[in-house]
Amino acid sequence: METLLSRTPILQRNMVLAASMLFMIIGTGSVYFIVVALKPISLQFDWPRAVPSIAYALQYFAAGFGGILMGYWLDKFGLGVPAFIGATMLGLGSILTCYISNPWHLYAIYGIVMGLLGRSTLFSPLTANITRWFEHNKSRAVGIVGSGQALAGAVWPPIFQSSFASIGWRDTAFWYGIFCLLTMLPLAFILKQTPPKIEEGQREESGKEGSSDSNRSLDLLGLSTLAVQITLAIASVGCCVAMALPLAHMVAHVSDLGYDYETGAQLLALMLATAGISAFLELVFWQTVWRPENNFYFFGYPRFVFIRTHFRGSSLDDLPCRNILRLGLRWSSSLLPRNSERVLAGLPGRQADSTGNTMR
Repeated sequence: METLLSRTPILQRNMVLAASMLFMIIGTGSVYFIVVALKPISLQFDWPRAVPSIAYALQYFAAGFGGILMGYWLDKFGLGVPAFIGATMLGLGSILTCYISNPWHLYAIYGIVMGLLGRSTLFSPLTANITRWFEHNKSRAVGIVGSGQALAGAVWPPIFQSSFASIGWRDTAFWYGIFCLLTMLPLAFILKQTPPKIEEGQREESGKEGSSDSNRSLDLLGLSTLAVQITLAIASVGCCVAMALPLAHMVAHVSDLGYDYETGAQLLALMLATAGISAFLELVFWQTVWRPENNFYFFGYPRFVFIRTHFRGSSLDDLPCRNILRLGLRWSSSLLPRNSERVLAGLPGRQADSTGNTMR
C-alpha cells in the first residue's frame, strides 16, 4: 500500500537516517550501563571486578558472531527482523539485569541476550542498511549513523550515574529496559521499510562508477577483495584493543583516585563526545577534501604519542585533555596493529608507576 513516505523518497530516507542514529544511541546505552555500574555491582556482591568486566567483554564478543547472523537476515529480509529482535532483546536484557544474583546471570544476559541477539543488531546492520538508501553521500550517511555509537557514550554515562545516585543501579537497569522497549520498537517500524527502487539507468551508472573506484583502489593496494576484508577485520581488532581497558574501567578508576562517580561519568562522556565529533567530521567532511588514506598519516603519530602518555600522570586535572586527544583521535581512524600491542603492554605498567596500583 502506498504511503506518504513512499511517495516522498527524500523524506523517507532522511527519516530512516534519523531513526538509525537514534536506534544506535539508545541501544548502545547497554554498553555504558555496565561501565558505570562496574564498581557498584562489584561492591554489592563482593565480586572481583573481573566479573562485570567479563560481562562487558562477552557482550562485544558475542555481538561479533551475532553480527554475521544479523547481516544474513538483513540481506534476506531487510532490517526489520534484526531491528525488532535487537529492540526486544536489549529491553528485556536490561530488565533482567536488575534481578541478577550470580555471576552466571550477568554472563548469560550480557553474552546471549544483550550481545548475541542485542548489540549485534546495532552498528553493522545499521551502517550496512543506510548505504542502501543513499546512492550519493554514502560516507556522510554512514558517518551520521556511526557517530551515534560515540554520542551514546556522551549521553548515557551521566544519566546512568545520576540515576544510580537516586534510585540505585537495579531500578536504573529496569527503567532503561522499559525505555528501550518504548522507543526502539517504534523506531524498528521505520527501519523495516524497503529502500526505494533505483532506476535502471541510474543503477548501471552508479554500479559502473562504484566498480571503477573499487578496482582502482584494489589496484593501488595490490590486494584482493578477500585480503582487504581480512585486513580491515584485523585493523578493527587493533583499533579496539587500545580502547578496551581505559573505556571499561575509567569510571571505576577515577573513583579509586578519590573522586566521586559523577566525575568519572562526566570524564567518560567528555571523551566519547569528542570521539563522536571527530568521527563525524572525518567521514562527513574530510573525505571530500582529501584522500581517506591521508587520515592514516595525519592521525598515526599523534595518536601513538597521546596513547603512550595516557597514564603517566596521577592528577585528574591532566586527564581530560589527554583523553580528549587520545580517544578522539583514535576513534576516528583505525589504530595500527603494531601500536596496539605496545599500548596493551604499556598501560598497566604506566598506571602502576603513577598511581601505585593497577586497575583490577
